Amino acid sequence: MNRSPVPRPAVLSLPPWLAHAFRTQRGPVPWSAVTRGALAAGPLLLAGVVAGRVSDGVVAAIAAMLAGINDRPGSRRASVRRLGVPALAGALGLLVGTYTGQLLSAVPLTVFLTLLGLAAGGMSAVGPVASAAGTQLLVAAAIGAGMPAAESGWQRALAFLVGAGWLLLLRLALPTPGSLAGDFRFDGEREAVADVYDAVAALLDAVGGDTATTRRAALTAALDHAQDALAGPRLRRYAGSAAERRLHAQYAAALPLAEAATALAWAGEPLSARAAEGPRRLAAAVRGNTGTGPLPAPSRSAPALRALDDALLHAAETFDRTAGRAHRPLARRRGARNAVRAALGTGGREYGLRVALCFGASAAVAQALHHTRWYGQHQHWYWLPATAVFLVKPDLGPLASRVLSRAAGTVLGALVFAGLAALLPRPEGLIVLVAVCGALVPVATRNFGALTAVVTVLVLALVMVGGEPQASVSRIGETLLACVIVLIAGHLPMPGERGGGVRARLAAAASAAHAYLVHVLSESGDRTERWALRREAYRTLAEARTAIALAAAELPALARHTEGTDAVAAVLERLVDTTTACAVHLDDTGRLTPRHTRQLQELLDELEHGQEWVQPPVAA
Repeated sequence: MNRSPVPRPAVLSLPPWLAHAFRTQRGPVPWSAVTRGALAAGPLLLAGVVAGRVSDGVVAAIAAMLAGINDRPGSRRASVRRLGVPALAGALGLLVGTYTGQLLSAVPLTVFLTLLGLAAGGMSAVGPVASAAGTQLLVAAAIGAGMPAAESGWQRALAFLVGAGWLLLLRLALPTPGSLAGDFRFDGEREAVADVYDAVAALLDAVGGDTATTRRAALTAALDHAQDALAGPRLRRYAGSAAERRLHAQYAAALPLAEAATALAWAGEPLSARAAEGPRRLAAAVRGNTGTGPLPAPSRSAPALRALDDALLHAAETFDRTAGRAHRPLARRRGARNAVRAALGTGGREYGLRVALCFGASAAVAQALHHTRWYGQHQHWYWLPATAVFLVKPDLGPLASRVLSRAAGTVLGALVFAGLAALLPRPEGLIVLVAVCGALVPVATRNFGALTAVVTVLVLALVMVGGEPQASVSRIGETLLACVIVLIAGHLPMPGERGGGVRARLAAAASAAHAYLVHVLSESGDRTERWALRREAYRTLAEARTAIALAAAELPALARHTEGTDAVAAVLERLVDTTTACAVHLDDTGRLTPRHTRQLQELLDELEHGQEWVQPPVAA
């Protein structure tokens, strides 16, 4: 007797823009960042209240909160730029916003803020730090213009710098788990370099399998993170201590290992477990700051395997030295000219126009509501334009996801605060609430909706301590209005081609891949230059992949403008992988095999079909 199969229940599949709103980054609780958050905004507010300078305490606490949002995992040296540059931009925004708010009437002020949004939006296309700086510039400008105070602009800017500087000082002075395990100076650097060796081992394990491509992408991410951790600002040109020079040398020794592992992954021949054992021992030696001992050598039956063995021998020699050679990590080749080109390019122009439209429109609506007394007894109108700034940022997720998360987070945060405000004593209870929210910010950054809820509670507590009455209902209304403005502006047609951000990222990746290919085929003996070009090629590809993934998760009306870009990025990745395999083979034999040349030609031909996305063109 045949039995018909039992039908399986249908799996509910959420659209990408909705699924992104529920996506949360995973990982251990960053207790060090939680501690810094608890010691930042709350104590600064308390100091302002005790000193009788409540307004300055509120501004300093806001600055500490914004710095806390940027307080992500990484080294102390990298945190100087990641926290310091946005803080300087925020202080400038508060200074300019305060004086223009005092001197200009509604219409000229709106025009000025719109132009400021255009400049800050274009600047945000330069990179993550510039994006954070542009955000703080506009948020602080909105606060300065829309939150009148008795203090002058320079006093408020100084209070802002004190607040952000206090959190940066905590970041530099307080120990972290990484620094407690060894040298206090190296909290994130040592772990980042060790992760590179672990990623090399994971890629070698995956060679010939279905996960090789994913593991190669993870190796790129590990190299990017280590490069950023080591290449932060310094007072002298080269590493000063023997321990730091050795750590830099250990990172440099991982580059030929990564190159050989990528070439082996390209070849696709499965390896024995012995091949990955050496990089794992090197990772343990970095974490423990010890020697490596004898390393198991892989077979030398192929050019890539011989390159892997040579790289292991070189790494072992590097690890056994008491101090490495003084040099700088391979930094990104981006100067002022590159930054200006990115800001004025297609991505910068498109994002600048979008930010200017959203920021200017929200400021105009907020002032109109303020002057018509829609706010009642509330004197501040900054919330609506400040909310629009966060909503229009593409690096926080797809537009519809950002709007949904912001609306839900604000409603939840405002309702929670309304209940707490009715129970907590003032100002003591509110100061404690600010400290608790400051501690929650590093954890809440893993989900935009959760971050919005925590920040809403924190800001409402701050403004109530500053003398503004309960504002939960008006904050909900302003947030929903900002959501409507940004949703409309985000779907309006703009001058030029849509998808400018993705187009700019792909063009940068294509240019970097082309430079790397030309260098390898020229058979130059400068391996340091080759590794620097290889790093830039893979890094720009990773940035393009991130931009493409975010664009694909937009609503269909926006996502259709970047259709086909993922396939172009995949071709570029295969091109860079093939170029790496060619480099390793040329080192060993001095000539390419027919497989290498055929693969290169096929990939270049494929790129011709996606030429519209990779201007300037890539050619052999």
